[in-house]
Amino acid sequence: MISSRRRWAVPLASLLGAGAVLGISTNLAKLAAEAGLGPLAFLAWSVVGAAAVLTGVGAVRNRLPPLNARTTEYFVVAGLVGLAAPNLLSFAAVPHVGAGFVALSTAFPPLLTYIGALILGMERFQPRRASGVVLALGGAVLLAVLKLSEPGVDAFWVAATLSAPVLLAIGNIYRTARWPEGVAPNELAPGMLAASGLILLVVGAIAEPFLGGAAGFSLAVPTGRAVPALLVLAQIATFSVMYLLYFVLQKHGGPVYLSLLGSVAAVVGVPIAVLLLGEAPPQGLAIAGVLIAVGVGLLTIGDPKGNRETAAAPMDD
Repeated sequence: MISSRRRWAVPLASLLGAGAVLGISTNLAKLAAEAGLGPLAFLAWSVVGAAAVLTGVGAVRNRLPPLNARTTEYFVVAGLVGLAAPNLLSFAAVPHVGAGFVALSTAFPPLLTYIGALILGMERFQPRRASGVVLALGGAVLLAVLKLSEPGVDAFWVAATLSAPVLLAIGNIYRTARWPEGVAPNELAPGMLAASGLILLVVGAIAEPFLGGAAGFSLAVPTGRAVPALLVLAQIATFSVMYLLYFVLQKHGGPVYLSLLGSVAAVVGVPIAVLLLGEAPPQGLAIAGVLIAVGVGLLTIGDPKGNRETAAAPMDD
């Protein structure tokens, strides 16, 4: 009984926790833009800070990530595809399309991840799970379509925003398929964050001399006020919590269940953008929220992994 309850309770709690923090993170990106903090600087220093926090926690617990060819490849690829690239696209788009729409875009990976998992044999087709994915995705699409119908929407930044979920779906599949054998989630999180932070710092070091900080490709943090630094510290906290839960969710829920993270983030992030940041409330939010909630429920019942265990995922926490 306890084992059966743990099977769905751990991934559900991780999903709700990480999704809520992700919704907050998107809104912090809007506040950072308004404070004059470029998306690259905000993301890079937040990721580097979170990597330092989780590495410190791992050192205290004697659970630092092992460094070998397999884990190095994992950290670099997962950090690029699953963190650095999609987050940089999303954070850069926030001033142009709004934090609410960016939060909605994170709800799009479920269907892409589900199809990939079916093709690669990580998941077997089940009507209930397929219905859950479709409902959750339907709720997100409803909100997005209504957003796109608004006048004055920047098509380029909409396209950039919607490309991020494709990268996230690829990352969902990759992290499960290539999970290093015998490595626990709390060992993988700091490694991925460190690799992603290094990638972002290299991008900034290369791009800034040529672009002069154009399009936000600068690593400089404004020092005239305390607000930019405080926002970076807040994002360090959100990333530390989110990516620790992220790998717990990946291990216990699998790639498809993990992909629902964005759907939960949309339900949390959009109301924050409306109530606290003054963005116009999207039409259909209540209906979309119900669809997403039902979809998550259908995927939570029984085994979140769809009765198809991935050999790569370890069983220790």
